[in-house]
Amino acid sequence: MNTDTKNSPFGGQGATLFDKIWDAHVVSSVENGPTQLYIDRHFCHEVTSPQAFNGLRERGLKVFRPDKTTLTADHNTPTINQEQPVSDPISRNQLDTFARNAAEFNLPLYFPLGHTKNGVVHIIGPENGFTHPGATIVCGDSHTSTHGAFGAIAFGIGTSEVEMVLATQCVLQTRPKTMRITFNGKFGAGVLAKDLALYMISKLTTGGATGYFVEYAGEAIRNLSMEERMTVCNLSIEMGARGGLIAPDQTTFDYVNGREYAPKGEEWDTKLAYWKTLKTDEGATFDKELVYDAADIQPRITYGTNPGMGMGITDSIPTLDEIDEAGRISFQKSLEYMGFHAGEKLEGKAIDYVFLGSCTNGRIEDFRVFTDYVKGKKKADNVIAWLVPGSWMVEKQIREEGLLEILTDAGFALRQPGCSACLAMNDDKVPAGKYAVSTSNRNFEGRQGPGARTILAGPLVAAAAAVTGRITDPR
Repeated sequence: MNTDTKNSPFGGQGATLFDKIWDAHVVSSVENGPTQLYIDRHFCHEVTSPQAFNGLRERGLKVFRPDKTTLTADHNTPTINQEQPVSDPISRNQLDTFARNAAEFNLPLYFPLGHTKNGVVHIIGPENGFTHPGATIVCGDSHTSTHGAFGAIAFGIGTSEVEMVLATQCVLQTRPKTMRITFNGKFGAGVLAKDLALYMISKLTTGGATGYFVEYAGEAIRNLSMEERMTVCNLSIEMGARGGLIAPDQTTFDYVNGREYAPKGEEWDTKLAYWKTLKTDEGATFDKELVYDAADIQPRITYGTNPGMGMGITDSIPTLDEIDEAGRISFQKSLEYMGFHAGEKLEGKAIDYVFLGSCTNGRIEDFRVFTDYVKGKKKADNVIAWLVPGSWMVEKQIREEGLLEILTDAGFALRQPGCSACLAMNDDKVPAGKYAVSTSNRNFEGRQGPGARTILAGPLVAAAAAVTGRITDPR
């Protein structure tokens, strides 16, 4: 269902969750121009920050609020032998530069390779208590929308904006439009949050939410754990949205409470009282509303070269007649790259690699799902599996919960934390022509390595592929 409505931030019968948080952070605004928005938490990694620090250096500026920036090395990091010097010269230079910048600008919240708090930026933020409801959060990374799961306005920024935030703790932004996507009902068997997200992206396409900030609502969303909510919000950008968020509730508060950098004592009580007000008012209107039934979703896979080219695992790739004429050339080009054919079923197709990890599915719940499926089974001989925890904290949980022993018995090995095979920026690259069932977020040409063929899926579908050596319905 698709309903277009007219939204004014100050009109109508009430305010949306987005309106409440945005308006509370406006420092100034230009008529018919951008808003100067105060930023509560800035996350930083080694790839999009060097030029920003150089800009500060050239202008003789300091970091305005050092305690509001959290830094972690993740993109260029190897996932084996992290104790040894990084062999790739480009990666080593990025990591060394990052360390020098953190030291020179006196940034205390720097978690380098090997630090117990090191890991993928959008995983270490929430698990250490840096991510709070009602906050504005930015990072030089498009999947910053992950943090919206806590009822925060979180979005990716460019390198020049990273410099702006370091220097002023503010950023200039045009106010986006608002959209609400409601998922009614409950999931069927074998369906996870990743399947919901891939379903949604296939419905909207990769540009269907461009210019919008999305609020996710409905019974199916409320029933998600915090980690599942992070998976959904993480993928908001893949349908073009500026970001996505979910109203905080008891699930949110229970997750945040007690974490190292979360509020404590009286500050917790004050913050909690405010956080409980963070919900869309009755009668508030959105620029656009979409409604889906969670029961319609089955385990999902992608067949093309963008996340919107997806289908249920038992479905067939669309035929050419089912594709709009304007999109047929790119559709055919995508299938040629993947080695697939229009109208083909992919269930039962042999695969070569399985990747469990990334800021989308590298959390402890993802490893529990994967491990529960492979328990008592064996990894297929034809499959190379990269199991990469999103942080050292996740790695510690895997060991403490006895998951590593089960994985080892099934023929799997655990790697060290990092972005890994999500992107071809480190040693974990899928060879040309090989098929990888991946729990990451992007399946563009060459994303996992030159010529690599990526099939996006959730951790349950990935587990089934790992033990059968084929695309397999986990149900």
